[in-house]
Amino acid sequence: MKLIFEKSVPGRDGYSLPEDQFPKMNIKDFLPEKYLTKDKKNLSEVSEVDVIRHFTKLSKFNYGVDDGLYPLGSCTMKYNPRINEKMASLTNFTYAHPFSSPDMVQGSLELMYRLDQLLCEINGMNQFTMAPASGAHGELTGILVMRKFFLDRGEKRHKVLIPDSAHGTNPASAAMGGFEVVEIKSNERGTVDLESLSQAMDNETVGLMLTNPNTVGLFDEGIVEIEKIVHGKGGLLYYDGANLNASLGINRPGDAGFDVVHLNLHKTFSTPHGGGGPGAGVIGVKSKLIPYLPTPIVSFDENLKKYFFKDVGPKSIGMVRSFWGNFAVLVKAFTWILSLGPDGLYQCSKTSIINANYVLAKLKEYYKPAYDRYCGHECTLTGREYKKYGIKTLDIAKRLMDYGFHPPTIYFPHFEPYADETIMIEPPESEGKEILDDFIKAMIAISKEAKENPDLLKSAPQRTPIGRTDDVLAVKRPILTYDDELKFKD
Repeated sequence: MKLIFEKSVPGRDGYSLPEDQFPKMNIKDFLPEKYLTKDKKNLSEVSEVDVIRHFTKLSKFNYGVDDGLYPLGSCTMKYNPRINEKMASLTNFTYAHPFSSPDMVQGSLELMYRLDQLLCEINGMNQFTMAPASGAHGELTGILVMRKFFLDRGEKRHKVLIPDSAHGTNPASAAMGGFEVVEIKSNERGTVDLESLSQAMDNETVGLMLTNPNTVGLFDEGIVEIEKIVHGKGGLLYYDGANLNASLGINRPGDAGFDVVHLNLHKTFSTPHGGGGPGAGVIGVKSKLIPYLPTPIVSFDENLKKYFFKDVGPKSIGMVRSFWGNFAVLVKAFTWILSLGPDGLYQCSKTSIINANYVLAKLKEYYKPAYDRYCGHECTLTGREYKKYGIKTLDIAKRLMDYGFHPPTIYFPHFEPYADETIMIEPPESEGKEILDDFIKAMIAISKEAKENPDLLKSAPQRTPIGRTDDVLAVKRPILTYDDELKFKD
């Protein structure tokens, strides 16, 4: 497909306006000369219909959750009900200004207040803040709350324990919070090694950041013992809620002893993320940590029957964002929770777990599991058996595109020795058995091709708008503009 610049025709334009009825004016009368460029701009000369058709065609090259299964493990790329978008587009919400008087945005404040209550009930926590703008931002906020808690107590703890199966943002957030990161190895079952945890946990350690189910999709059956080890040394338990899609209505982090929990409302609670929209990384805490939350929080005056912003107090970590999170995401999450109700939330997680175990059972004969046991909402397979045919997991993922599917997450998690050449698949609750069967058939067909015709995989994809790209060269020499393209051709 040609670039929009290559469709340029000299003299063609995309608008037609009547001749200016006013006297000709010199642009320098309006703008100082120092702001006027002398460089000739390489702009395409195209008509309006050229532009419309060009970008409409481009949009059809894209792939999203509205096109089909999006099996990215650890991402929860589920279908987003349109009722969510309808509610978020109500003018009372979209026209609300951050500087509005609380009297003018009572509906928005009530929504945040009620969402806080719902999330506390779902997760077993006592207070949430909606301030963080993303999952990683929520992690950092939680870490800062934990740091302030110990500083207020006069304890100089400087280490944070993080399992090797953690999300990459966990150690990054802990380091940004000023802590030394200590890695805890997994045992042969893919969960936290209790002996290693016990040895590492001491009075200089803030606590443990844990995802449960973890990043290989396994629920840690040692959670009771983990809680005893961490709290026994006065530490705090931090819950990374990236995989909460396996827990709704089944178990609550607060009941397992977690002191801080961050949630990705843009994942578990169905609002678009990645290229589809902004994030919202709310965090919830137990009562003892409420004084350290970011300020302000939403409160309700029983006498006046009004909602208002309340200052957290002198122990607060302060503001973590200029305004309140990504409000439209809060509206969508609130809508989704109310539309499902308690039973619906439970069925959501139950179905996602069934989907993942169904895919695992059907494919483990062809792609050896990282851990051959029941998983949570996602399963981790491997492509390491195909190395003898000269095939890498990357080749399998590229070939899957020829079958019309978005590739799953690959090479993550990457800790050894069990997770080599990983293929992480998360089939969320919004996917039916029929689409999963089609995906399974494609993966089995690729398994056969890898053995009988490996070159087919190495040159894949062949049926997509853009063929095989050089991933390494793309990083080292990115072509981001048309001028870059011209320089590359020269």
